[in-house]
Amino acid sequence: MLDILKHWYRRRFTDPGAVALFLSLLFGFVVVYFLGHILAPLFAAVVIAYLLDWPVTRLERLGFKRVWATALVQLLFAIVVILSLVSIVPTFLSQMANLAREIPSMITSTQDALLTLPERYPEIVDVTLMQSVLDDGRSRLLGSANEILSVSFNSLTNAAVLMVYMILVSVLVFFMLKDKRELMNSTRRYLPRNRELVSRVWREMNVQIANYVRGKVIEIFIVGGVSYITFMMLDLRYPLLLSVLVGFSVLIPYIGAAAATVPVAMVGLFQWGFSAPFFYLMVAYGIIQALDGNVLVPILFSEAVNLHPIAIIVAVLLFGGLWGFWGVFFAIPLATLVKAVFNAWPNDDAVPVLEQKNV
Repeated sequence: MLDILKHWYRRRFTDPGAVALFLSLLFGFVVVYFLGHILAPLFAAVVIAYLLDWPVTRLERLGFKRVWATALVQLLFAIVVILSLVSIVPTFLSQMANLAREIPSMITSTQDALLTLPERYPEIVDVTLMQSVLDDGRSRLLGSANEILSVSFNSLTNAAVLMVYMILVSVLVFFMLKDKRELMNSTRRYLPRNRELVSRVWREMNVQIANYVRGKVIEIFIVGGVSYITFMMLDLRYPLLLSVLVGFSVLIPYIGAAAATVPVAMVGLFQWGFSAPFFYLMVAYGIIQALDGNVLVPILFSEAVNLHPIAIIVAVLLFGGLWGFWGVFFAIPLATLVKAVFNAWPNDDAVPVLEQKNV
């Protein structure tokens, strides 16, 4: 057993570059795992910096100085965000509060409809099991509705904390974009000397993360916008709230789409019952999800779709369990990182050959 471990170690860790890559990954994992909640503003700033780096670079190529290009792009981004919040947030909060108030009525209507199933199909559906499931679901949903209604969005403390975070993230984004080259050069000084493998993996992942962040933002806006137009055309209640939910559901591959289906179907069922408009809604929603998964995602994430769906789901569960929201958001890039590390890791097949010759 010891000989097998020695043989494996010689094949995998005799290259100094491999050791440097392993130590760099281990250091990054330890920092994020133990300090992730403290560094949340930094992660948010990194995502926004990746998103805004493309227009800043284009303006720089047109002759703008880096500092002025950064200031202009960040100003335009702030204006768009503020206008979006002013126009969307009040309606979103109003629809969320109204939906929370109507959840008990929705639960009662759904419960009455489901309790008729044991009468229609007594050999398939057990009335006791159905009642226990409904009671458990009712208690959970009512608890969620009460939590929504109890949240004070006008709290001065929450507003002050949010303002501080917005200012902090804005400052971080500005200096990340303005001093991008200086920051990259200063980071290299702290890397090991044998960093060829680290640099190769970093260059590949830097491009993929930038494309992933931009693609994911574009996907959220497209899916959310198309869903909003569809819900408005079908005259569905709470269209803005549900479309925002559907848009952000794309952050969690496969699982998010399934989770977003529940509130959409629940609202449609409460509004129309098992009638034609409800089935039109579900067909339209299914088409949106199918186009997103089979057309939009392959276009935006041509590299990521090379991962097997099982690998993506495992990455979401694993990294989401380790790092929460940011682990879920970066699940696909992190899975790609693991794949890139395995592909780049040296595999010294010459060791056993030399050992055989010496024998």
